[in-house]
Amino acid sequence: MNRFAGFVRKEFFHIFRDKRTLLILFGLPIAQMLIFGFVISNEVRDVGIAFYDQSHDAVTRKISDKIVSSGYFLPEFNIQSPDEIEKAFRSGKVREVIVFEPEFGKKLERLGTANVQLILDATDANLANLVSNYTTGIIQDFVTKSNQTTQRPIQIVPEVRMLYNENLESAFLFVPGIMALIMVLVSAMMTSISIAREKEMGTMEVLLISPLKPMQIIIGKVVPYAVLSCVNVITILALGYFVFGVPVQGSLALLLAECLLYILLALSLGILISSVANSQLIAMLISAVGLMLPTILLSGFIFPIENMPKILQWICQIMPAKWFIIIIKDIMLKGVGLGYVWKETLVLIGMTGLFLLISLKKFKIRLE
Repeated sequence: MNRFAGFVRKEFFHIFRDKRTLLILFGLPIAQMLIFGFVISNEVRDVGIAFYDQSHDAVTRKISDKIVSSGYFLPEFNIQSPDEIEKAFRSGKVREVIVFEPEFGKKLERLGTANVQLILDATDANLANLVSNYTTGIIQDFVTKSNQTTQRPIQIVPEVRMLYNENLESAFLFVPGIMALIMVLVSAMMTSISIAREKEMGTMEVLLISPLKPMQIIIGKVVPYAVLSCVNVITILALGYFVFGVPVQGSLALLLAECLLYILLALSLGILISSVANSQLIAMLISAVGLMLPTILLSGFIFPIENMPKILQWICQIMPAKWFIIIIKDIMLKGVGLGYVWKETLVLIGMTGLFLLISLKKFKIRLE
C-alpha cells in the first residue's frame, strides 16, 4: 500500500512539474467556461440603428428617444431620403432602419393609428429576429403607457421588412461560416500536422539534405492543401447556390479572390503552428483550441459580436474569420464591390503578411 501511495504521489509531482499539463487541466476549462458563458447569449446589445423620420413631430421623437435610451441600440445615422437606406446597410454599421411615415403624430391624434416600418439586415437571421422583437416590444410598451394617460386609445402598427434574406433562411448564415471553418481546418490544421509529422518521424532532416531548398520544401508541403482548399471553396459555393439557394449577388471573381486570400492566410497560420509544434498531437491541439473554437465562437459565425462583452469584442478583431465572414456576406448577399470591403481585405492582407513573416523566420531558425 505504501508503494502504491508513493507511486500516486510521483504522478502528482509529474503533473505539477509540467506547466503545459497544468494549463490544459486548469486553464483551458476556465477559459472555455468564461468564453462560452459570455458568448452564448440571447440578449441584444449595442446594435447599430438608423432613423428615417418623415414626420419630425413630438411623438416620433419620444419613440426614438425611448428606443435609444433602452440601452440595446446605438444610433448611427439620421437618414434623410430613401436612397440612403441601402447605403446605411452596406456600410456594415447599421442592422436596422426605423421609418416613421409622414404626419405620424397627426394620424395618431386624428385616426388613433399610425404605421412604422422596421427594415432589418437579415444576413444574420437570428440577430434580425431578436432586433425586430426588441424594437417591437419597446414600441408596444410606449403604446401601452400612452393609453394609460389618454382617453382615446392609440395603436402603432410595426411593419417588418427583412433585407437580403426575406425568408430568414438559416443557410444564408451558416454557408459563409462553414467556408471560413473548413478552410481553417483544411489549410491551417492539415498543413501544421503535415509538417509536424515530418519532424516527429525524423524525415525532415532527410528532406533538408535533399537538393530542395527549405523554402521549396515548405511550398511543396502547402501547395496540395491550397489546391484542395480551392476545390472545397468551389464545392461549398456550388452546394450553397444549387442546394440551399444562397445567392451570389456580387462579383464571382471578387468572391473567389477573397477566398484565395483567406486560404493563403490559413496556410501561413499552419506554417506558424508547425514552427512551434514538435508533434502532430501538439499541432492538432493548438489548431483546435487556437483556430477552430475561435472561428466558431468569436467570428460572428453563430453568435453576434455586438452581444459580447467589450474584451471579447476586442479579441474578435484579431480573428481572421471575422473579417472573412463580413466580406463573404457582403459580396454574396448584399452584392457589394471592393469599394465596400477594401478595409476588411486590407486587414486580411496585413494578417497574411505578418503570419508569413513570423512563421518563415521561426521555421528557418528551427531548420538550421
